[in-house]
Amino acid sequence: MPGNSQRRNRRTSSKKGSTSGSGGHHKHSLAGKGRTLPADERPWHKQYRPGENEQLPKRTKWKQEKERRKAAAEGRAPKAGGRRDASPASGRRGPRVSPGRRSSTPKDAPELLVGRNPVVEALRAHVPVTALYVAQGIELDARTTEAVRTAGDRGIAIMEVSRAELDRLTGGVLHQGIGIQVPPYEYESFEDMLAASGEAPAPLLVALDGVTDPRNLGAVIRSAAAFGAQGVFLPSRRAAGMTATAWRTSAGAAARLPVAQVTNLTRALKQCQQAGFVVAGLAADGDVPLYQLEASVDPIVVVAGSEGRGLSRLVGETCDLRVSIPIASEVESLNASVAMAVALAEIARIRTA
Repeated sequence: MPGNSQRRNRRTSSKKGSTSGSGGHHKHSLAGKGRTLPADERPWHKQYRPGENEQLPKRTKWKQEKERRKAAAEGRAPKAGGRRDASPASGRRGPRVSPGRRSSTPKDAPELLVGRNPVVEALRAHVPVTALYVAQGIELDARTTEAVRTAGDRGIAIMEVSRAELDRLTGGVLHQGIGIQVPPYEYESFEDMLAASGEAPAPLLVALDGVTDPRNLGAVIRSAAAFGAQGVFLPSRRAAGMTATAWRTSAGAAARLPVAQVTNLTRALKQCQQAGFVVAGLAADGDVPLYQLEASVDPIVVVAGSEGRGLSRLVGETCDLRVSIPIASEVESLNASVAMAVALAEIARIRTA
């Protein structure tokens, strides 16, 4: 019954009682906090620049030293800022990089080629190497011993690092405890390549239209050098560049044959036509069989398309000839590098016949 409840001090009304004030002790919380400091006046901000006699906070100095060491190991200039850590003022965090994912690196940064077989093959092919990284405690075998001995004979810096450091440098890629650092490739000027090719008795150039596999690029460069081409040019966007993988696949030919990047491949092909070249594109539905290519004895540019779609529409329309390679009906098409090797070999045969 009401009034017989055993629970004491039970509130029976929904209204709150009177509350006591703070006595003016909390009035400072209502005061304004002043102006918001700009970035260059906040010691914790990445754009902050201290004065001549001003000392940086300990954590900021640590972050800058860490970035400096990382940049020195990768052979680049230190970045002005990096991943934002917790801010002393707000406590908020900036974007994080997921573990095991490679962060964005500058386009002209050195590249690491890892793995025991790739490293040995690259050294055998005389790929330009600036450093050899070997993990501490690595199990030595014939390949590792050959890599270290070759690097020592050529005066290449040998860096012994921890496995954790090599994991960081490679972005989590399986490296087998060894890797080499390859400098950025120096591309030839397309205009210089075109002018130099005109001095040859029978000029021959190779163009690639959107080939995205660096192994195909390296194989094409190797074939172009083997069959007497004066150079290779390719688009600077949406196409493979001269990475460490392309270096290795070219078996050292990239050090002897000029390679150029162009902003617009169609415009570059038209420049070749104005210079007196015949532009022949390799296409499965081409109307000129390769073995009947009479233009082989003339100055010629051979163009290969991408691995999937072949020649793009604009490039195909720019070509003077569309050349097909006769193959068995059971085979749909040839790999871009294989098709280029077959075409260059036939052109070389016709020229020497």
